[in-house]
Amino acid sequence: MAQNVRITATRRRVRIATVFSIMALSIVAFSPHHVWAYRDYFTPEQKALLDKVQVLRIEALALTDKGTTDATSIAELVAHRMGELGYKVVGEHSQPHDVVIKVKCEQRKTWEGTTAAGGDADLPDAPSRLWRGPACQMTYLLGTMKVKWQKEVRTEFEDAAQAAQAANAGEPGVYALGKLRQALETYDFPLLLAAEWGQPERLLKLLDRSDTPQERKIKILSLLGEMQADEALPKLREALKNRDLAKQAIGAMSNLGKEGIPLLIDIMNTSPQLELQAAAAKGLGQLGGMHGDPSVVLPLLAKLGDPKTDWSVLTEVAWALGKIPDKRSIQPLYDLDKKLSAMRDPENVSLKKLKEAVFWAIKQCDTWDQSS
Repeated sequence: MAQNVRITATRRRVRIATVFSIMALSIVAFSPHHVWAYRDYFTPEQKALLDKVQVLRIEALALTDKGTTDATSIAELVAHRMGELGYKVVGEHSQPHDVVIKVKCEQRKTWEGTTAAGGDADLPDAPSRLWRGPACQMTYLLGTMKVKWQKEVRTEFEDAAQAAQAANAGEPGVYALGKLRQALETYDFPLLLAAEWGQPERLLKLLDRSDTPQERKIKILSLLGEMQADEALPKLREALKNRDLAKQAIGAMSNLGKEGIPLLIDIMNTSPQLELQAAAAKGLGQLGGMHGDPSVVLPLLAKLGDPKTDWSVLTEVAWALGKIPDKRSIQPLYDLDKKLSAMRDPENVSLKKLKEAVFWAIKQCDTWDQSS
């Protein structure tokens, strides 16, 4: 009787937040990946053209406070970096080409607005509304259409005159453009464009090269996941063997097809690294929710009921169960909630996070069960 009263009270508390939790779940479930969202902007014919992009033309413009200056070195740099991914660059407008990459570098930026699509206007490399210092803005043309893809690199300083004076560098405009060129040397726009155009095979080739830096491989894995590139799964399996890449590989697999579920279950149950166990549990929640696959529920519940499971892993397991509402999860979550309620330690951040995850998962599963 006492247990029934407790469950009834908890359910009442759960339903108070029903509307808000459903709204939050909808936002999480349906927010598009920022890389792939751009492709919704294109017609099927345009997507087919992007998939086959091979030949590029570069248009560069360099502006200082004294006017236009030579932008040849910037155009050459962009061409060289795109060539790293196997793209061919032509110099003349009359020569056949698939896409025009436009780069405008300025000592004092002229505002052109944020991206109108993709939901990533707040990303660090999106055009900034507030920045008025040196910046290079990048976009591209597909035929005559200016695509809603904009990226921006900036210098560490906003006032080129002050920075040049402090560095004893002479002409502020030349100094600012030199620093912008350095920024373009390290900014990974070639990867972003290959992902934007839907060409994972170029990223996979770069991932496979022994001379590709580890940091760049991490970025590639992230992009492959955002692209939902199922052909990347074999490479992601290989990346799991690399301790430094394993977590990123799991994250990428979490956005792919259901073929990755058995491997993620195995990682969650057998990996000696708690960080990878937690990442695998999170991935199972994403895959199960994305594909409506209840096969992940029982392995997650087994992990939830294992007394040896670390709290950090339990937290991700609870979040995952909430993303796959299933009546089988309700009682185990209530049982865990009862145990956690008896623990009073306000200074324990891990405990607090676990309680929040369990409570949220109960809301999702119990509410779903009542409405289904």
